[in-house]
Amino acid sequence: MSTLSSPVNRSGYSLAQKTLHWLMALCICLDLVVARKFGGDMELWDRLESRGDHASLNLIVLGLFILRLYFRFKQGSPAPLAGPAWQVRLAQGTHMAIYFFLAALFATGLATAMHATSAVVVFGEWSLSLGNLDEGLFLSIRQLHEFSTQAILVLITLHVVGALYHQIVLRDGVMSRMLKSSAKEAKDPVLS
Repeated sequence: MSTLSSPVNRSGYSLAQKTLHWLMALCICLDLVVARKFGGDMELWDRLESRGDHASLNLIVLGLFILRLYFRFKQGSPAPLAGPAWQVRLAQGTHMAIYFFLAALFATGLATAMHATSAVVVFGEWSLSLGNLDEGLFLSIRQLHEFSTQAILVLITLHVVGALYHQIVLRDGVMSRMLKSSAKEAKDPVLS
């Protein structure tokens, strides 16, 4: 059984699924650079601007994530390659955990922005803040957000190491499912 949906009889993901995967990967990498700035010393105006950039980028990633889930449920995923049962379970568990912690990041990030004592302005226009002055609630939610961030970093690392293991050691073509494009995909970008 594949993660989040039943496997389908094809060798790779659709062009839409691949595009969403790589767009999300790019945005998440960019966001990690923006979020990393929070740990250092910075002027208040820079911190507020960085928080707005972080929140804006994550709203984009949230939209991509929702589309990704839609295509995953609609189109499924390739069946797992033959291999030891523990590897199949680890791959499926890692994918499920990535989806779970991405959802947790979005929920806790939005809740953090809503309960921040200073405005978190997205796309330079809209404040997500409710003006809540409950510092304890804010700090609790923020801790959950930071935990989810650390968990997703570990899971992404595990995902990349697993992909490289399949590519370099096993040479089983599992990475081609997310890299190669077929002639059929070029004709119909939203394969069913």
